[in-house]
Amino acid sequence: MRLFRILIRLFFGRARRPPVQMRRESRITLPHLGRPPQAGTVLRGRCWVIDGDTIVIDNVRIRLAGIDAPELDHPWGQQSKWTMVKLCKGQMVTARIKPELSYDRVVAECFLPDGRDLSAELVRCGLALDWPKFSGGKYRHLEPADARRRLWRAEARQRGTFRSQTDS
Repeated sequence: MRLFRILIRLFFGRARRPPVQMRRESRITLPHLGRPPQAGTVLRGRCWVIDGDTIVIDNVRIRLAGIDAPELDHPWGQQSKWTMVKLCKGQMVTARIKPELSYDRVVAECFLPDGRDLSAELVRCGLALDWPKFSGGKYRHLEPADARRRLWRAEARQRGTFRSQTDS
């Protein structure tokens, strides 16, 4: 295989590709001339899962409203992401945009075609926590008994006692 790559480089030269970070950012930039969609807008389409509480629909980066999932490098972060991938795979997701913004993401309530709320499903699985500051306690009753202990970093972030590099 290595010999094959060397021969390809000799005959065709080295392909010039932008660094991985640039390619990833270009895939998730916001359309609409850099402006996020207006509150009340409904986006519908297949989604790309970034992590447990962030998805992309039609190049718009969306944060799921009312929940907090662990970051990818935190305990249970990868499981949270892959559970979201399994929930959304092959589904047309509907996102109702809310007026808030969270960093570079719009905030939305997201639903599967059968009416299930993606936030509620992730909390029910024990892979995200209700964030009462933003949800008003809408998902708290769905949390398994040990969820706050297991997702201690997300809970600490909600209390304001833990700041990771991704929060700054």
